[in-house]
Amino acid sequence: MKAYIFPGQGAQFTGMGLDLYESSSIAKEYFHEANNILGFKITDIMFEGTAEALKETKVTQPAIFLHSVILSKVMGERFQPDMVAGHSLGELSALVANRSLEFKDGLQLVSKRALAMQKACEAQSSTMAAVLGLADAIVEETCADIDGIVVAANYNCPGQLVISGEVSAVEKACEVLKEKGARRALMLPVGGAFHSPLMEPAREELAAAIAATTFNTPNCPIYQNVSTTAVTDAVTIQKNLIAQLTAPVKWTQSIQQMIADGATLFTEVGPGKVLQGLVKKIDKTAVTEAGTLAQESL
Repeated sequence: MKAYIFPGQGAQFTGMGLDLYESSSIAKEYFHEANNILGFKITDIMFEGTAEALKETKVTQPAIFLHSVILSKVMGERFQPDMVAGHSLGELSALVANRSLEFKDGLQLVSKRALAMQKACEAQSSTMAAVLGLADAIVEETCADIDGIVVAANYNCPGQLVISGEVSAVEKACEVLKEKGARRALMLPVGGAFHSPLMEPAREELAAAIAATTFNTPNCPIYQNVSTTAVTDAVTIQKNLIAQLTAPVKWTQSIQQMIADGATLFTEVGPGKVLQGLVKKIDKTAVTEAGTLAQESL
């Protein structure tokens, strides 16, 4: 069975999407539509902008979404998913790809999500850190014992767990985790504490937008970050998407469940190869590949 997976924030790179734009008339139409929906030329930043300009949250999230969704559109008959999943932001890309969301609605939600998260980041000093080489349970127990807000945020693969919260609490957790044998506990260059209780203002803001958006029955199940199991009910998809901003990304568990449900090939649709690497670390026997344009688009 074919599983298509969609990357999240951090996968961006300068010049992203230009090959799609130049190779496919379908891609060109979607990019122009995106410029109109967003009210600014995101294509200029994606194709020619600096890495710094691309790192702005209001640009980064829509840019990754566009690259992923448009690639899925121009893969032609090669894009026939039996199941999909997306890492954090990538969940919205996956929902457009499996027809649960219309392209315009998905892009508008991504834009609102980015701005709401940016606002929440600016409201309180917060951060994230990657913890390598410890069992999840040890990291979870340590975070629970720290004064202040710090929680497990991204279960990326066995031995790689990202924590999120108040700066002082994350720093203290990193010290303790190193003492407990973490190979590394590395502060990440991010603007805030994503997938933590500190994103509650953003969750409330996005909840209203999601509730006002039409979700359709998808053409294949999505394995959402919150539930990790196959979901096809539109109402459940909405609820999980709302919960995602303050809940952890259970990527390891999602991939394990997809494999248990019959996934034999994981195709990463979007910029970068990070998810392919994570899938291999979750199950070294898994087969992975990058999504490519259909031959007729080349």
